[in-house]
Amino acid sequence: MAKNKFNQNWVHDHINDPYVKLAQKEGYRARAVYKLKEIDEAEKLIKPGQIIVDLGATPGSWSQYARAKLAGKEGGGILGEIFALDLLMMDPIADVHFIQGDFREESVLEQLEAQLRGRKVDLVLSDIAPNLSGNSHVDAARIELIIELAVTFAKAHLKPSGALLVKCFHGPSYNSIVEMFKNEFKTVINKKPKASKDKSSEIFLLGKCLKN
Repeated sequence: MAKNKFNQNWVHDHINDPYVKLAQKEGYRARAVYKLKEIDEAEKLIKPGQIIVDLGATPGSWSQYARAKLAGKEGGGILGEIFALDLLMMDPIADVHFIQGDFREESVLEQLEAQLRGRKVDLVLSDIAPNLSGNSHVDAARIELIIELAVTFAKAHLKPSGALLVKCFHGPSYNSIVEMFKNEFKTVINKKPKASKDKSSEIFLLGKCLKN
């Protein structure tokens, strides 16, 4: 009974969420787009001509937003390139190259690298969150591992001036994740966008300019 009540409350909150309504009105696939939008508007991350990789992209609202920011090529299309990766299938987005698979797997990386053709990336985005168990220490370890993998990916593919934006959570591993970022990036900023729910421990970490 309690679970049903929780589900009903979640559905009610979701339907009445102003960001859900705005996403529907503006044609975005998820409310998460407004988290990226707020961070981008503050930090000027996405600019025409960039190569962008969106890890854990499905359903695709971050790629939609990035595509809109790169639009403007004469005759249609975008100035730059966007590569979206996810284990789950994603409905196509014009001008976005989608690769289905786990970015940690060699075969998936090979597909991406074949399309990059030796070029380095300007921006890596990751809105990936692990399936949470409710055990704070287990969940912290899962979160830290995913972010560590995103940092490793960024180090291999970013330009020296590039940036990495990841979803993180306040919890037992937060400080060590921030330290990891500080070891790899010259500038590290944390962001709690308005579209992140107040009761959520979600926070975003941005690393700019690789140290090595």
